Amino acid sequence: MSQSAPLAIPTTPLADGTPFPLLGLGTGSPKGPDGAEVVAAALREGYRLVDTAAQYGNETAVGEGVRRSGVDPAEVLVTTKIAGGDQGREAARQGFTESLRRLGLDSVALLLIHWPNPSRGLALDTWRTLVDLKEEGLAKHIGVSNFRPEQLQELFDATGVWPEVNQIQLSPALPRQASLAFHREHGIVTEAWGPLGNREGLPEQFALRRVAEKHGVSTSQVTLRWLRDQEIVAIPRSSSPERRRLNAELDQVVLDDADRTLLASLDLGEDAAWDSREHEEW
Repeated sequence: MSQSAPLAIPTTPLADGTPFPLLGLGTGSPKGPDGAEVVAAALREGYRLVDTAAQYGNETAVGEGVRRSGVDPAEVLVTTKIAGGDQGREAARQGFTESLRRLGLDSVALLLIHWPNPSRGLALDTWRTLVDLKEEGLAKHIGVSNFRPEQLQELFDATGVWPEVNQIQLSPALPRQASLAFHREHGIVTEAWGPLGNREGLPEQFALRRVAEKHGVSTSQVTLRWLRDQEIVAIPRSSSPERRRLNAELDQVVLDDADRTLLASLDLGEDAAWDSREHEEW
């Protein structure tokens, strides 16, 4: 494939059948003009899913990047998140209004609750506001981030509405099989943050490096293929055009049973993931 050829990123359906890219651009770090250019360049390359959050402090840069890209904004799926300090029935609406202002958008493709923050006791009220915002057309799709199965169940029991997406910490080092099974049972798309496992030292692990060497690709490509094979959405961060392209070009990576067995050996266990019953972000 030539360097100028647009990327072809496969999709997975949301609960209503809407196609959702299996690879997006994470934007936890890029800010200001540099951040805007990273977003614009990724969109020109063929990316269509961009992940941000009020807490990241870069929504303005993301919105500017969408405008600079020259891509029809209707084709760009922007995700943002309600910060912990904005939880609550009215506070969530106000926080989201500010997000739209910073993004320069009239609506977003996906709105998430960033963390459950159980000590505040406001996740359910916040979820009710997200349901309202979807009905009003301000958020085309709604979901959550970092929710455990029992926390997801509480939302549904109170409202009759399942989140469409749950963005969780997930990689071969943290495969989160119980959460994945729960999501699949209830039509929730799983989206992985930290998909390359850098926090867990995943790229240095012998088993992953062995699989990468076998296929003549990078460890990142093996990890992203492993996620794609399970229809898990990945949102790795990268300011490098070459790396973004390699992250998307995975057709040559065909994992077999021996590869999957090696990758399964990397599981650190559920206790190694951030526990949203205790970890909170405001």
